[in-house]
Amino acid sequence: MQPVPATQAVPTTQAVPTTQRGRAKENRRQALLSAAASLFALNGFNRVSLEDLGAAAGVSGPAVYRHFSGKQAVLADLLVTVSQELLDGGRHVADSTPDPLAALRRLVEFQVDFALGKPDVIRVQDRDFSNLSEQDQSAVRTLQRSYVEVWVDILAKVHPEIDAAELRMRAHATFGLINSTPHSVRSHGRRLAAGVARPLLERMALAALMVDSTPATQR
Repeated sequence: MQPVPATQAVPTTQAVPTTQRGRAKENRRQALLSAAASLFALNGFNRVSLEDLGAAAGVSGPAVYRHFSGKQAVLADLLVTVSQELLDGGRHVADSTPDPLAALRRLVEFQVDFALGKPDVIRVQDRDFSNLSEQDQSAVRTLQRSYVEVWVDILAKVHPEIDAAELRMRAHATFGLINSTPHSVRSHGRRLAAGVARPLLERMALAALMVDSTPATQR
């Protein structure tokens, strides 16, 4: 993730609808986003039509326009929403866990939960991010940059002797390790069970974050 300055205000998490009609509409929107994540991950953004999305979500192609202005808007909602969820979750961990090392462990657990729970979204971001408008790319990157800084703030308390640039590099490297799960957590062509993958990923991520920064030649 290489964030750039935003060109629009960062969106906030949407309020939960309170009416039955509002909840039904939100459920259909979520079904479309879930279908989009699966189809975009499997086939790529450019090979999926609005009719495909509607069929996968149980609505007609034209009905998709009741929720989104077009296919690019679906992609934008998918990636902006998940970026906002990561930032909100990271901030909650930081605000609710005073001990820095415990907070770092919870951040790792949170990121691993995301990687194991939403592998399709990770694949879509990796492959189809460039299909967003420049404005939406900027919004996603701004959210991601803020999420990185949540990690850097915690890491600075765990490693007060290390400068922010190195801490930021550690955070990015850890995201790369954890988010590679959709591509690499396989054994003989079969995906490893989450119960096996989760503790392994958490130990590896913490080891990367806690490693001594002193070069071996200087020890």
